[in-house]
Amino acid sequence: MESKAMKALPDPPEEDDREEKVYGNVLAELESVDLPLGTTLRSVYDDQPNAHKRFMEKLDARIRNHDREIEKMCNFHHQGFVDAITELLKVRADAEKLMGQVTDTNQRLQEAGREVTAQTEEVIRCRLQQRNMATTVEKLQLCIPVLEMYSKLKEQLESKRYYAALKTMEQLENVYIPRVSKYRFCQIMAETLPKLREEIKEISMSDLKDFLESIRKHSDKIGETAMRQAQQHRTFISAMQKQASLGCTKPLYSLNGRTPTQHNGLHREEGAEEEESEEQVLTAQDLVDFSPVYRCLHIYTVLGDRDSFENYYRKQRKKQARLVLQPQSNMHETVEGYRKYFNQIVGFFVVEDHILHATQGLVTRAFTDELWNMALSKIIAVLRTHSSYCSDPDLVLELKNMIVIFADTLQGYGFTVNRLFDLLFEIRDQYNETLLKKWALVFREIFEQDNYSPIPVETEEEYKSVISRFPFHEAEIEKQPFPKKLPMSQSVPQIYTQVKEFIYASLKFSESLHRSSTEIDDMLRKSTNLLLTRTLSGCLQNLIKKPHIGLTELVQIIINTTHLEQACRYLEDFITNITNVSPETIHTTRLYGLATFKDARHAAEGEIYTKLNQKIDEFIQLADYEWGMSESDGRASGYLMDLINFLRSTFQVFTHLPGKVAQTACMSACKHLASSLLQMLLDPDLKQISLGAIQQFNLDVIQCELFASSEPVPGFQGDTLQLAFIDLRQLLDLFMVWDWSTYLADYGQPTSKYLRVNPSTALALLEKMKDTSKKNNIFSQFRKNDRDKQKLIETVVKQLRSLVNGMSQHS
Repeated sequence: MESKAMKALPDPPEEDDREEKVYGNVLAELESVDLPLGTTLRSVYDDQPNAHKRFMEKLDARIRNHDREIEKMCNFHHQGFVDAITELLKVRADAEKLMGQVTDTNQRLQEAGREVTAQTEEVIRCRLQQRNMATTVEKLQLCIPVLEMYSKLKEQLESKRYYAALKTMEQLENVYIPRVSKYRFCQIMAETLPKLREEIKEISMSDLKDFLESIRKHSDKIGETAMRQAQQHRTFISAMQKQASLGCTKPLYSLNGRTPTQHNGLHREEGAEEEESEEQVLTAQDLVDFSPVYRCLHIYTVLGDRDSFENYYRKQRKKQARLVLQPQSNMHETVEGYRKYFNQIVGFFVVEDHILHATQGLVTRAFTDELWNMALSKIIAVLRTHSSYCSDPDLVLELKNMIVIFADTLQGYGFTVNRLFDLLFEIRDQYNETLLKKWALVFREIFEQDNYSPIPVETEEEYKSVISRFPFHEAEIEKQPFPKKLPMSQSVPQIYTQVKEFIYASLKFSESLHRSSTEIDDMLRKSTNLLLTRTLSGCLQNLIKKPHIGLTELVQIIINTTHLEQACRYLEDFITNITNVSPETIHTTRLYGLATFKDARHAAEGEIYTKLNQKIDEFIQLADYEWGMSESDGRASGYLMDLINFLRSTFQVFTHLPGKVAQTACMSACKHLASSLLQMLLDPDLKQISLGAIQQFNLDVIQCELFASSEPVPGFQGDTLQLAFIDLRQLLDLFMVWDWSTYLADYGQPTSKYLRVNPSTALALLEKMKDTSKKNNIFSQFRKNDRDKQKLIETVVKQLRSLVNGMSQHS
């Protein structure tokens, strides 16, 4: 109760004011629509116990307050409201009337505007169509250039204008298609372009392959034209050098549209005017269409694949180069084989030179130089091999001329050809070998057709004809009246003429080799020396050794070689006149003709000696002695007389030989005859010899001595020739006189009468006579003196044996 009473007590005034203020703020917040209620209400319930109750009380008081204010306001405005309602009711009838009028007006308006609406919708539709058409035209204006360019592309492809087609593709991709890329046809078009590019690449590559095949076929014609022009240029230059005073310096021709020294581009030039006509100059462009390679190069350049194209082109050209450099197996048989080989090579490199100057980098100078060096090595190997098969000097000379023109042609295009000229020096040696073989046949034919007799000259014209071919001058013969004979045979002027022809033939190869006169002179002299020392000398040696060549022919050969030897100085002058090189020059090679003909003459002399001895042997073989005859026939043997007659007639032919040759031949024949006769006596097969046979043999030796004393060959002093038979004479005298005591007493003395008798020779002959004495029992029938003589023989035999034994022990 007390608590309730306390609660009922009124709050102090300060506390009431504070609560009034707080709740007033809360109510103000509740009346505001902007502030959230949750926070405000929470502040009421979170304040003091029973605070919500007080708040509710305050809230009710506030509500009652607002109700009173509303009531006051309604009371204040009630009359106005009533008046407004009254006015409104009055207006209602007017409003309904107005509503009917408005409805009627609306219906009429709707009916009137229905047509306008339809027309308006039509206008709107047309405006949409117009806008769509404008949009379509705008888009078509973007698409039409693309389609036109694509159509143009198709036309370019059909007309094979591939480079232009690629440019069109580039414009399509970079300019036109990006503007309309959202359209499907453009997407299809964009997808087609790479395929077209590949197609163009394949087509252009096919054209390039056709081009490569074409130039392979036309290389022969291109090379032929270039080499012909080079040859014409050489001819023109030669004529210009001979007629320098005319001052004509206009080039006669151009190679590939350029003169041989021009390398700064390809352009077509007109040929030089001749006196009556103008020669048209053919270039590589005239013979081959180079557009495929240009087109293909441009196409691959545009496609960004130039490197692969360059590699492919160079690889294919290398393959073609190997094919061109491969010769035919029978190329060496004809000139045309070599000409075709050179034409193909020249054509190949003329095309490469044109490509080098007409394109930018498709081939480079380094590439062409590498290709040429490879080709040059192959060419040299091929020419070295095939030229070795050539046995015809005319063919070798033609080959040389073609190599020179081939080298000059390629040199005009900037290729180095020094190795080709070095090769020509190898071929020159081979050419000389073929010439030597050819002239060996010529010399053999001349020797075979020669009659080996002095040349008869009936008239002055015949004499002049001979000396015009051979430098013969001999005062004694020139003074003789016609008819007369020249000492040499017909082969001499023929040989001399052929040697000069050989020099001319050798000179032909030396021309155009860009060598000095001294070098040419040296080459001519060396080749002539080979002709003289090897070919002619060999032919002479073979001729001399032939069985059918007799003594008369050998004598004439000696005479011929003497005159040829004398003519060597005229050959020296002949070479000097050709080369204009003085023979006094330090390095000038001399002709070895003197030694050649001397050697041939010595061989002929030796053959004369041999044949004489053989002939003597033939006569000796005819000897038919009766070695057991009791006494001689009183005359010389027939075979020996025939032999002496043969020697006399033979030595008469030797009158034209040099004196020493005839004397040597005569002395050799006499010595051989004496030796053969002595060997006949000492023949081991001959067992017995009678004194009568010795006497007969002595008669034959006497005839030999008479022949030697008759001076068959002039020039011997005293009895020099008879000394050839001195051994036989002393031996026969010893047996004929039977002067053994003198022989044995004077043996070994320089003044011995039988100085030339060898004890072994005397013993052998005495043994044959001793056996004969025993067999025939001749001495047993003699008187006592004869029996003493037989004892003497036995004594002499013993003494001779002792001398022979002494000589063997001493030796």
